[in-house]
Parts: sequence; C-alpha cells; structure tokens
Amino acid sequence: MSRRTQIGVLIALVVLLVVVYISNRPQMPGLQGVMASDSSFQPLNVDEPELRLDLLAKLQKLDYPAGAHRDIFSNVALPPQLTPAEKAAEDRRKHPYPGVDRPPPPPPVEVPAQFFGYASMRSSPHRLAFFLNGDEVLVVQEGSVFLSRFRLDKIGNDSVDVEEVSSGRHATVPMVAPPAGTPAPGGDQPPPNQ
Repeated sequence: MSRRTQIGVLIALVVLLVVVYISNRPQMPGLQGVMASDSSFQPLNVDEPELRLDLLAKLQKLDYPAGAHRDIFSNVALPPQLTPAEKAAEDRRKHPYPGVDRPPPPPPVEVPAQFFGYASMRSSPHRLAFFLNGDEVLVVQEGSVFLSRFRLDKIGNDSVDVEEVSSGRHATVPMVAPPAGTPAPGGDQPPPNQ
C-alpha cells in the first residue's frame, strides 16, 4: 500500500467519524435528560405563612429541670439521676459484703524432690527423669507416679512438668545440678578429686 493510499484511507475514516458523530448528537440544545416540570403542580395553600413568635415566646418561658440533659442526636437514653441516698442504696445492693474478699488462690505445687537429669531408653520412646529426694535417687519414667502424690507428665531438656494427682494442679520443676558427692544413678561413688 502506497503512502498516498494510506492518506486517502485516513481521510475517509475521519470523514466517516464526523458523520457518525453528527448523526448521533442530540438535536435539542441544553442539558440532556432534563425533564420539563409538571404543569399540573399546585402548591399547598398555607393560610399563615408567618412565623408564630408568640408560641416561641411561650416555649422560652418554660423552666426545664437542671442536671443532665439528653442528647437529641443520640438514641441512647441517659441513666436516671440518683439522689445521694439512692446512690448509697445502689452501692449496698451491688456490693452487699464489702469487707469479704475472695479466698486466696491455692499455693503453687511444691515438689519435694530435685530434678537433676534425664536419659532416653533405646527400647522405649519414653524418657527417664532422675530426682533427688534427700539422699534417695528416684528414677521415674514419663507418665509414672512418684512419691505417691505426683505424676511425671513430660520431660523437657531443662525442666519437667509434674501434676499433683490429688488436685490436678501442674508445676514445672527446673533442672538443678546435684550437690557434689551425690552417687550417680546405677553406679558407685564418683572418684575422689585428686
């Protein structure tokens, strides 16, 4: 296609665009979509279009009670205003026993044994925990009851979770180093220091 043919096609398209625009343009001048007003409209017959100043003067003379006023822009009503005697009676009703408090919470669970180590068994996925109760060394498996009062729930890397069987309360016992000279579980006395 030569350059002259391209220019001719472009001029023909522009002429076609102008013809389509003019044919689709609204014929009435002014804003499109404005409707003429209804000619059958009759305004209301108001006998007294003046402001009634006498009624306004009566309203201004009225005495309104002092105190909290209601917000006319809110649907929420204000609580009723109470006299001091009514306030005292309301406080007594809400708090009938002002001197009595709740009982204190139970003391935390105290485990009399010290946790000083753990071991894993090859034959079982459960771990063993080592507790020192006075001079006695206790070897306890996860889920077992020891000292007739405590159940060993879980053995962690640096603490154990223990449940008191009678109350169901839980405690966390941290790992401590055993004192020097304590026999190792399943072995003899450690060798003396040289």
